Parts: sequence; C-alpha cells; structure tokens
Amino acid sequence: MTQTKRTATPAGGPVLGTRALNRATLARQLLLTRSPMSAKEAVEHLVGLQAQEVKPPYHALAARLEGFRPEELSGLLERREAVRIVTLRSTIHLHTPDDCMALRPLVQPVREREIGIFRKGLAGVDLERLAVLARAFVEEEPRTMKQLREMLGDEWPDADPQALAIAVRCTLPLVQVTPRGMWGRGAQVALTTAEHWLDRPTEPAPSPDTVVLRYLAAFGPASVKDLQTWSGLTRMRAVFERLRPRLLTFRDENGVELFDLPDAPRPDPDTPAPPRFLPEFDNLMLSHADRTRVIPPADRRSTWQANTFYCPLLVDGFLSGVWRIIGQDLVIEPFRELSRARRTEVLEEGARMLDTLYQGAVSYDVRFGTVREQGPQ
Repeated sequence: MTQTKRTATPAGGPVLGTRALNRATLARQLLLTRSPMSAKEAVEHLVGLQAQEVKPPYHALAARLEGFRPEELSGLLERREAVRIVTLRSTIHLHTPDDCMALRPLVQPVREREIGIFRKGLAGVDLERLAVLARAFVEEEPRTMKQLREMLGDEWPDADPQALAIAVRCTLPLVQVTPRGMWGRGAQVALTTAEHWLDRPTEPAPSPDTVVLRYLAAFGPASVKDLQTWSGLTRMRAVFERLRPRLLTFRDENGVELFDLPDAPRPDPDTPAPPRFLPEFDNLMLSHADRTRVIPPADRRSTWQANTFYCPLLVDGFLSGVWRIIGQDLVIEPFRELSRARRTEVLEEGARMLDTLYQGAVSYDVRFGTVREQGPQ
C-alpha cells in the first residue's frame, strides 16, 4: 500500500493532513475495501462494535466484510463466542469473550466514576452487599432490569430504583443473554454475569499498553485525547510516553501530536474510498476527540435532531448524508448535491447492503429523499 508523503514542520514531526488521516483510519476500519476476515476476526480487530441496539453490529459488518451474512454474527452470539456488555464509554459493545473479560476490568474506574454520579440515590446502600445479592440473583437465572430493581428495592426501599440498577450495572460485568442481539429475533434484555455466561473466572485487567496498541491498529494515527475519548479512560499520557520508542509520531494540521504503529497502513490521500452505509453510533464516528478526519466541521451536528439519531452515509470517505429504512424504502438524504457517478455508486452500495442483510427476503426500493425532520433547528 502506498505510503503518504510527509513534510516536516517547525514544531517537529511529519504532518498528516485531514485526507491522509481519513484514508489511514478507513483502511484500519476495513472501510476502504471489504475485508475477507470472519465476523469474529473483525470484532476482535475493531476492539468491539457499538451495540446499543440490535441491528447496528450487523450493519457495521455488512459495510466492512466481504461475504458477510447476519447468521454468522447471530451464530457467534448463540455459541457464546461473542457477547454484549457495557464497556467503552459506558455504552453497550459487542465483544469476543477474551475482550469482554479483559476490557471490562480495564474500564472499571470509569464505572466507579459513574456510580459516583448517583450517590445521592444510593444513600445507605452497601455496594458490596448489593453486588453479592445481585450476582446470586442473576446467576440463578438471567433477569431483566425491572426484576433487578424490584429485588433490590425490597432490600433498600428508600433508595432510588434507577440508581440501584445503575450501581449493579457498574459493579458487576453483566452481559445480555441470547436471543437478545440475534438477527431477526426480538427479545427483551435479560442479564447475567460474564463469568457465569462464559463459564470463565474474572481475569486481571490487561496492560494499558496492549490496549493502546490495539486502538492504534484499529483507529490510528491518534492522539492521547483520541484514545481517552474512545475508551473513557483518563491520564493515559504516561502510557503513550512509555510506548514512544516503539511508535511513530506525526502532527495533524493543528499541530496536535499523533502516535502510530510503524507498520500500520497509511494510504495515499487520493486512494478511492467507496460509499459506505454505517449504523447510528458507529465507532468510526465516535472514537476520536477530533472527528474532522471523518466528519466535516459543517456537518458535525447533521446526524441527530433532538433525541433522534440518524445513520451516517460516507461518500469519498467523509460523512456526506444520512439514511434510514422507512417501510420498504431505503431513503438516502445527501447533505449536498452528488454527481451522477456518485449517485450511482451510492444507490449500488445501498442495494448491496440490503442484499447482504436481507438476502432478497424483503423487496426494498432504494431512493434519494428526506430522512431528517424538516423545520426549525
């Protein structure tokens, strides 16, 4: 793969422009060309998939993998070779079992800070006893959050029920059991512990050095703040300094220092980037403090209105529109006029995405139209 041309700056370190960062990140995110990786290999390489809802992990892999079919990921969940658990940024991610067991203790300090926000509602609650009671309850059989709140409310009737539920989620590594998360299988969220579901003991947190290197492999080149944004962890500068002899350093156009793996791909900025339909909250869009490598400044507020979040469309590697399935239509709303050739590419990619996920079971029309609600912003 062609390496980016670099020029030195007075501040020291070669400069990587926005397009160079865009192409490097897309390459590592498997979005320049579809990868032959298996679903499990991709989930591991990407250090998990954002999974607040059921469908996003499937859309994420449909955009990234050659030959992907939804049943492949559903099979991983059913065989407990993938799990859904709160990890990075206090949100639900889909991980391999190894990453589930490793990342959850690593980000435990973030969970503890979250508990602190709800201390007022937890007055008089013994958190150690709460963890013991909740563990026994969910390991007896998977429980819903409603059942957890009721059980804990019997023990601490004066505590805030929502605060009790959050304290359990932050204290115990709770996974969502199947059929939740499986393609085409509606199911409410039921929870048990990762140790019980995976039949594995708790493991020590991994070295943060390892996690930084994996982050750079999937999201780099990146700054210290980028890593902290992705993970929710703080005070990571010392880890980068420890790793500095093993890494390359660059600067972005604002002079921010970026770190990278020496052998990671950094394609030519003019490398073609095909259109891609991503799910809402895709980690590509959320895993950097400075998101201009993917999101043009003029469009940074274009994927949500009030409490509605829209799925992003990439054109030439950058956020360029939103999309949504409405009834039996895939409706695409570009932010700006597209050339005829680009429109054709977008329509073809949309049809491919639908064929990958639905395999002809439902007949969809792919068209341009309005996705976002119109009116005062």
